Amino acid sequence: MNLHLDKKVIIVTGGAKGIGLGICEVLAAEGAIPVLVGRNEADNEKAVRAILDNGGQADSVIGELTDPEACRNAVAQVVSRYGKIDGLVNNAGVNDGVGLENGSYELFTASIQKNLTHYYLMAHHALPELKKTKGAIVNIGSKTSLTGQGGTSGYAAANGGRNALTREWAVELLPYGIRVNAVIVAECYTPLYEKWINTFPDPKEKLNTITEKIPLGHRMTTATEIADAVAFLLSEKSSHTTGQLLFVDGGYVHLDRALT
Repeated sequence: MNLHLDKKVIIVTGGAKGIGLGICEVLAAEGAIPVLVGRNEADNEKAVRAILDNGGQADSVIGELTDPEACRNAVAQVVSRYGKIDGLVNNAGVNDGVGLENGSYELFTASIQKNLTHYYLMAHHALPELKKTKGAIVNIGSKTSLTGQGGTSGYAAANGGRNALTREWAVELLPYGIRVNAVIVAECYTPLYEKWINTFPDPKEKLNTITEKIPLGHRMTTATEIADAVAFLLSEKSSHTTGQLLFVDGGYVHLDRALT
């Protein structure tokens, strides 16, 4: 399908690895210009180089997203280089395990900063340009906002906030023709997920206990499958879709557990 994303400039936070990288690769394959925003220059350059070597276009901006000024500067750099912003994908974050019993005020607020605040800041700073292009925003979220996980209050609360902001922005930005949607991820195998799996005594056994509970195909969702949904929501092919939480999870969250 031609999503008509050719030459569209789309900011992707945390685009150097995992789901973010998958999103950048799919956008580049569709002819868009993903601009990765992340703190690690080497990781950013590696991701951009891989996309360029594959025939696509990509760029990157170095920015620590927990720094409000860095968020503003990142958007300003994209506008300076390309003169426009056609879309924003808020993706960066980490399941940092800040729980209720073993957490603290400092850790909890830091988790919100790492996982939610920059979603607001990036959208706030990109908004003037998105108004001009009638661009779209896609927020990446997690099942933890609906199912809970245990021991990760900060991350779960941040993802609840992502869902709420998706609906709130969809309402606020209606007059500008800016669509806002979210893609909710359940079990997607990324480098961070692999790192977590490897903390268990028998990683393979732990992974099997998870995949056997995923109704569709008893397998993990791939980063490309998440990315395909994101590209669709950024494109004119989803021109009347806004305020939606789209679950790309093989039925993990909503289908009957008796199926697994």
